[in-house]
Amino acid sequence: MNRKDFIAKTGQLIIGFHLFPLFYCTSGKGTTKSINSNRIDAWLRLNDQGKVTLLTGKMELGQGIRIALKQIAAEELDVELNRIEIIIADTELTPDERYTAGSASIENSGMSIRQASAEARYQLTKMASERLHRPMESLTVRDGLVLDPSQPQKAISYWELLKGENIQGEITGSAPVKNPKDYRLIGKDIPRDDIQAMVTGTPYYIQDLRFPAMLHARIIRPPVYDAELVSFPEKELAKIAEVKKIIRNGNFLAVVAEEEYQAIRAWEYLRSFTKWKSKPLPSQSTLFEDMARVNGDRKVVEARGEIDKSTLSQIEAVYTRPYHMHGSIGPSCALAKWDSNSLTIWTHSQGVYPLRKSLSDLLDLPEASIHVIGVAGSGCYGHNGADDVAADVALISLALPGKTVRLQWMREDEHLWEPYGSAMRIHLRAGLQDGKISYLESDLWSDTHSVRPGGDASLLLAARYIHPKRSIERTGVSGGAYRNAVPLYSIADLKVTAHAYQGPLRTSALRSLGAYANIFALESFIDELALTVQQDPAAFRLKHLSDSRAVAVIKAVCDKVQWDKRTERQGIGFGLAFAQYKNQAAYFAVVAEVAVDHVNKTFKVIKLTGAIDAGQTINSDGLKNQTEGGMIQSASWTLFEEVKYSEQGIQSDTWEKYPIMRFSDVPKTEVIIIDRPDERPVGAGEAAQGPTSAAIANALCAANNMRLRNLPLMANKEPWNHYPSEG
Repeated sequence: MNRKDFIAKTGQLIIGFHLFPLFYCTSGKGTTKSINSNRIDAWLRLNDQGKVTLLTGKMELGQGIRIALKQIAAEELDVELNRIEIIIADTELTPDERYTAGSASIENSGMSIRQASAEARYQLTKMASERLHRPMESLTVRDGLVLDPSQPQKAISYWELLKGENIQGEITGSAPVKNPKDYRLIGKDIPRDDIQAMVTGTPYYIQDLRFPAMLHARIIRPPVYDAELVSFPEKELAKIAEVKKIIRNGNFLAVVAEEEYQAIRAWEYLRSFTKWKSKPLPSQSTLFEDMARVNGDRKVVEARGEIDKSTLSQIEAVYTRPYHMHGSIGPSCALAKWDSNSLTIWTHSQGVYPLRKSLSDLLDLPEASIHVIGVAGSGCYGHNGADDVAADVALISLALPGKTVRLQWMREDEHLWEPYGSAMRIHLRAGLQDGKISYLESDLWSDTHSVRPGGDASLLLAARYIHPKRSIERTGVSGGAYRNAVPLYSIADLKVTAHAYQGPLRTSALRSLGAYANIFALESFIDELALTVQQDPAAFRLKHLSDSRAVAVIKAVCDKVQWDKRTERQGIGFGLAFAQYKNQAAYFAVVAEVAVDHVNKTFKVIKLTGAIDAGQTINSDGLKNQTEGGMIQSASWTLFEEVKYSEQGIQSDTWEKYPIMRFSDVPKTEVIIIDRPDERPVGAGEAAQGPTSAAIANALCAANNMRLRNLPLMANKEPWNHYPSEG
């Protein structure tokens, strides 16, 4: 087939650059029509070259969805994995799946691809039945070849049946999917094909993407939020030949040069001599006291039974979590080209369609003229600067028609201007009767956990600069704030209230949203209650659980670490924690092992052992990777991470001022998978965040009788001041 016919028949041109994986690159000339996700060809296409192309609106964030989605499709279609190619997150090629968030890629995109693949296999088998004059029930499929085993000479392939045309038809949902007992690929630890590129430094990320004759840009930012640009040395900078453009739009200021180093030098000069008018931030020292004094919007999340405290002694505790960064190792980056009234954006946004809506509003352009192409970026698991840098470079590109412009944020841009995970305060109160929890009451305070762009340009950082009066309305309680605030435990009398807090820093979605802090507080408190009634923390949890899958993960991890013999290991504290993410996704239990150094008044997490039940496991190695990564990231948050700020602005502008876990601090990790092939697969990418934090705090308490309730734990020196040194 020649090039013209190929494009006409498949509706796409896939270019395999040797520097980038196949699925990154498209012709940029797709359709602007809405993609009907109820059709088979919205999710997969077969060509007569013997390949299957998957299309997913979800973004690859490092979670490994490419290989998992390939396994799902290959299993249902009965083709080999090497036939499967995949295109991710492209507004002209893939379905609109909103955001890649909430650990929902397999639950949503994966199950859509499963249904589309099953429908395709059914239709193709039916076509083969007619061509081969054999009943459907007598046919089988081997790597896309449909045949009757009793007459193997009579066979026809999927591609011969289609003759280069797309498979048509609706996804009815009635096509039979494979029985799990017949799986060849699902559940196997098939290696990802992108890991080698990552570890060998092969160009892979959007930060590596280059085009001929492209220009480089940098943004000059104020010292604090909501500052006003007073002056900048425009005339002096204009004398530098390498500077191609200085762009000012309200308080938005950018410089463009031929080479990246030239852009950085110009940025340094502008940063030094640009003057701003700004207002101070409030003091960080009263952050949690300010939260407690809030008398604004609130929501009763759960209320059951009658909480009668009159006859019971009340146990209470307050837990806090500071602001956290995403801390992406690679600063946010995007490329843009404005040409012939068409704007193309290359981005690592987690929602290419919502971003397109917001860009349309920001730039006053029709959505049909904006093509957003997803390219993998340095992992962040949440709403970092990816959307903002795309908006920045889009504004710049409009001033340079015909040129491809690349903008990569500086490290201080990423640290100071990304949306953080909100600080939180959780106040828990409980009563105990006959060795069980008789009532539990929780009040939590939090800022928003999700202001992702999705139509309103005011959610983009650039909009603050060019439309400063178009402020973001933050009203009501953020749904993400009370994620996992309602315990899975059987407690007759329960009340959970969430309070809206409008804090001084910009916040949005960070991996697991409010679940991290809520589970840290709740699972630490459960340990405190168990110790109050002198019960084993594992047994105490089990007597409050009726969910058999919850019981299974706790028992599995306790068996693995020999929980009943934990006191035999001198100097080591063991801590347990459990949660079902969102009370509807993966079940996860974890045991942390902590070694305490009494002389130097410090401690170290030496091992994290987890057990996870995510329903049907698609790729066991991928599930382990996700869980191990979640445990390590959570340990880093729990031990070290905290955004520092003062009246002069945010102080955590470098890795030295925002320390994260180093390799020397990384504990050993082990993950047990409880695979349930007959259950639906559920989200697992964020299951480890909350339990890991509480397990570490519980282990520290077990090792040293110190109960730390304020994160990060390493910054909390107060208990050590009251603990005698031991030689």
